[in-house]
Amino acid sequence: MARRPLLTAGFGLALAAGLAVAGVLLTAPKAPPATETPVLALVPARFADLPGWTDDRAEEAWPAFRLSCERLLKRKPETSLGLAGTVADWVPACTEALALALAAPDTATVRDFFEDRFRPVQALNGTAAQGLFTGYYEPELAGSPTADETNRTPLYRRPGDLVQVDLGDFRDELKGQRIAGRVRDGRLKPFEDREAITGGALAGQGLELVWVASPVEAFFLEIQGSGRVRLPDGRLLRVGFDGQNGHPYVALGKVMLADGLLEKGRVTMQSIKAWLNAHPAQAAALMNRNPSYVFFRDLGEGPGPLGAQGVALTAGRSLAVDRKFFPLGVPVFLDASLPPPAEGEAAPAFRRLMVAQDTGGAIRGPVRGDVFFGAGAEAERLAGAMKQQGRWWWLLPAPVAAALDAGPPEAGKRP
Repeated sequence: MARRPLLTAGFGLALAAGLAVAGVLLTAPKAPPATETPVLALVPARFADLPGWTDDRAEEAWPAFRLSCERLLKRKPETSLGLAGTVADWVPACTEALALALAAPDTATVRDFFEDRFRPVQALNGTAAQGLFTGYYEPELAGSPTADETNRTPLYRRPGDLVQVDLGDFRDELKGQRIAGRVRDGRLKPFEDREAITGGALAGQGLELVWVASPVEAFFLEIQGSGRVRLPDGRLLRVGFDGQNGHPYVALGKVMLADGLLEKGRVTMQSIKAWLNAHPAQAAALMNRNPSYVFFRDLGEGPGPLGAQGVALTAGRSLAVDRKFFPLGVPVFLDASLPPPAEGEAAPAFRRLMVAQDTGGAIRGPVRGDVFFGAGAEAERLAGAMKQQGRWWWLLPAPVAAALDAGPPEAGKRP
């Protein structure tokens, strides 16, 4: 999702002063053996090493890459992108990409562009190449600008006194870790949790952005971090993440599995929704066991939901990553698979050029991604079932990749 801001439903951190929160996808299968503490290692590769590189319709990723380049070029040249160099290192390739974009390049042109300007480096978690790849989508809910007999569940705007803190601004070792709360008596205190908020803690403050018909769909909208609400007159209100209450994200799938409500191996977004809708009397209390709560804003007119990089996401080509390890805007080639179309069928290969444009609370680690599938029924199916193992390669400007290759192993750039 994130999400992310399409989803930052949970933040992994430990703070000596007090708030400890963690966001993990608790229903996912175990990843292959890796180091206990995630360690990013980048290993030089060749385009010939990328399975499916020549088969991908790379031009479908071009609009996403162009949007990221536009965003990057607005930043100061000296801005660090971590192991991806500085913004200045990306200026030549991005400038050329924006000029080339005007010509609507075909697959061969896009492929040649990356092969000429970039070099692939495989991202590992220590020595482990495989990691977990999940999916998210843009849901559509029924709703109304005002509460009525059908639409009784509010989506709240971000409260004015909600304070979000990037701990990396204070200590380098806390980069990528965040907390949220409200200031009371000069101290940052925890904000209300989900149970308090759904119980009316924010009612009467004018924070209601829109009212929706289904509390279950509202809950899952928070997990996706962005979506559309169809109003009675047919208009679509596009809403997106605008903050989180700072409480840890708890995966409902694990809770339901532990309580014996769902069977192991059958925990998906679809199965969770079905159970909650079939048991409305128990649903509210169950959802409240996830204390995290997401606030929304009106995104206005636009081509798509915005990711954490501040650009519209592209279905099937945008990816949410862990910003602690992965700079936003970097193109990546993913080698994974899609969920099988039906039980017993083979999992289709999913090998394609993508762009890291988003982040999410459950997206943690050097080899961990969340694929944005767009909107609609098929996007929902894929997002709900996507729990696949895969591997990936960053595509870095050739000089940056060469500098990484020349660096000493102890610099943390190579195993």
